[in-house]
Amino acid sequence: MRKIPAALAVLGLTALGLVGCASTAVPASCPRPVDPDPSAMSAITVTGDVAKVPEVAVYTPFHTSTTAFQDLTTGSGTPITADTQLVVLDVALFSGTTGQPLVKTAYDGSNAAVFSLARWNETFPTLGAALHCATPGSRIAVALPPDGIAAGAGASLGLADGDSAVLVVDVRKTYLTAADGADQYNDALGLPTVVRAPDGRPGIIVPDATIPTDLVVQTIKKGDGAVVDGTAPVRLAYTGVNWSTRKVFTTTWDAEPKSVTLDAMGPGFAQAITGKTVGSQVLVVIPPDQVGVQTGAPADATLVYVVDILGID
Repeated sequence: MRKIPAALAVLGLTALGLVGCASTAVPASCPRPVDPDPSAMSAITVTGDVAKVPEVAVYTPFHTSTTAFQDLTTGSGTPITADTQLVVLDVALFSGTTGQPLVKTAYDGSNAAVFSLARWNETFPTLGAALHCATPGSRIAVALPPDGIAAGAGASLGLADGDSAVLVVDVRKTYLTAADGADQYNDALGLPTVVRAPDGRPGIIVPDATIPTDLVVQTIKKGDGAVVDGTAPVRLAYTGVNWSTRKVFTTTWDAEPKSVTLDAMGPGFAQAITGKTVGSQVLVVIPPDQVGVQTGAPADATLVYVVDILGID
């Protein structure tokens, strides 16, 4: 059994043995790209149910100079649209030279291995293009050229220079990249204003107004996803500003969205997010007595948060 490259180990892959179609339409708002080399996929046969370890037969020796792909099963839901997007994938990798299995994920049904697509791209540099607009429940066969696998990872798995490979990807779960709910009307008199960058990143403009002494919660965008009830961690993107200084004291937008339990965010924050739905964006003004203990939060300050609810873990 070969040792797994560090990049693969981080993604929870295990070097275990493996053995070894029709597509449907995806939403018109995010059409799947056209397979650049359909002939390459004719040498690959994949059988087995989605979410179970696939069986793959490869006409060997298999070689491709470009990344090619075929949708074997198409699911529904939030499509993959950005490298920064969080996803849960099951993958199985096969040698193009021998057709033998090289590495796979656990295929245990767990949604715990949440990573951005960018982290998968570190191991499979061309994977992002093959998964663009793919939806949860989809199974996709990907033909990888020699440069489709990071050099260190390929060598550790026994792939020689110039070897191609076959990757079968099950898209288990996807998260939103930003709140996508319907805009809501709010009376913003005396309250902060929210502006957004093209990628959804919010900016907070704090007015010269009397600081509220009570908790203020406004739904700016209302999503139609699952309800946050506090029983499971919730995946959030948020920015926090100190009302008095107008300075940002925390933001997740410079990294990956954060998985939090609501009680860890303090009573005011928890109350503001409980009952809201995935896809929503919420403006929260929290007075000092409802902040609770939060790492990095300024003491004895009124805090302003803009929170995007991206999914339930």
